[in-house]
Amino acid sequence: MTNTAPTTKAPIPDPARAQPRILRVLVASQILSGAGLAAGVTVGALLAQDMLGSTSLAGLPSALFTAGSALAAIAVGRISQARGRRPGLAAGYLTGAIGSAGVIASAVLDNPVLLFIALFVYGAGTATNLQARYAGADLAAPGHRARAVSTVLVATTLGGVAGPNLAAPTGHLAETLGLPDLAGPFILSGAAYALAALVLALWLRPDPLLLARTLAETKTIEAASGSATADAGDARDGRGDVVLGALVMILTQLVMVAVMTMTPVHMHDHGHGTATSGLVIAIHIGAMYLPSPLTGWLVDRYGRMKIAAASGLTLLAAGILAAAAPGDSVALLALALALLGLGWNFGLVSGTAIITDTVPLATRARTQGMVDVSIAIAGATGGMASGIMVAATSYPALALTGGILSLALLPAVAATAYRR
Repeated sequence: MTNTAPTTKAPIPDPARAQPRILRVLVASQILSGAGLAAGVTVGALLAQDMLGSTSLAGLPSALFTAGSALAAIAVGRISQARGRRPGLAAGYLTGAIGSAGVIASAVLDNPVLLFIALFVYGAGTATNLQARYAGADLAAPGHRARAVSTVLVATTLGGVAGPNLAAPTGHLAETLGLPDLAGPFILSGAAYALAALVLALWLRPDPLLLARTLAETKTIEAASGSATADAGDARDGRGDVVLGALVMILTQLVMVAVMTMTPVHMHDHGHGTATSGLVIAIHIGAMYLPSPLTGWLVDRYGRMKIAAASGLTLLAAGILAAAAPGDSVALLALALALLGLGWNFGLVSGTAIITDTVPLATRARTQGMVDVSIAIAGATGGMASGIMVAATSYPALALTGGILSLALLPAVAATAYRR
């Protein structure tokens, strides 16, 4: 005689109850990863300039870790598509920690080749930091997606503002340990990325993307049986919207990275120290993330297109101010970099909301990863071109060119709105 035990399925978690917990875990990981990201941005260009003795290649570190982030975006997107957000994001941050260790080793050995390889690997942290915003929107209601994205983004502010201001103290720590002072911020970034990976691996449960898929499948089955109505909110053909969302984020990333990368070098050339340039970059990174709750509300309230257009105008104002500011004016450069960060924030939140609204769950993580590859390539291009352009012309010429280029968003937004 055979015993047949009844099969029971585990209850599906309530997304309304799971979402706050998921956001709390993402916020904790973003605070840590923000410190890791900002620390490297602050001294990466200076470390390369110190090793190579050339300003023309000072933009190469930014280009390398943004290029590395392109490869990481593909990997994180594919892992997330196959296994969920938790393993994808944790693996990305762990890779960033390994890259940080490589940068420290290159500084000790004074080896530029190892530096460039390590910076490429370090870029995984940047890609993962950005990909985490999508996890915040997986379970959010359509009318609250931009606000969910903004909650994750704003969490980066604390670490992002603290990271650059810790450049000098971590430099002293590095010297105490017998390491070059410019390696100090990468000690911070390595520890921060490793802790972010640990937080996600242990506590990002339930996995938001996997739960969202389960809920969507359940709705489909119930709709087929006549007991529920399928949610067709993401079923419309929005290929034009995908292109616009990607373009908004690509162009804002290109302009932001180019101007941001060369600002510490520009300030250094005018006699400002690491602490001063770190303060300006901290203000910039704060402006990149701190306005996110307001931006998310504006995007949900007034629409994705209007805020996307606002990002182009804000970046133009940033470029004009950075070009006109005297090299010895910390206040004006800080204001210009704050506007640069705000314009980027407008573009990222509105562009992310456009992509998340349009792409179906079945291909969402993979598509988001590919979009972020394009964003990373744009950042790499901006980082590389910025040093070359400043060496050939000047920092004001770079800033003004970036501001003018950002105006291309306006006709793109208008064309997409007209097709609707």
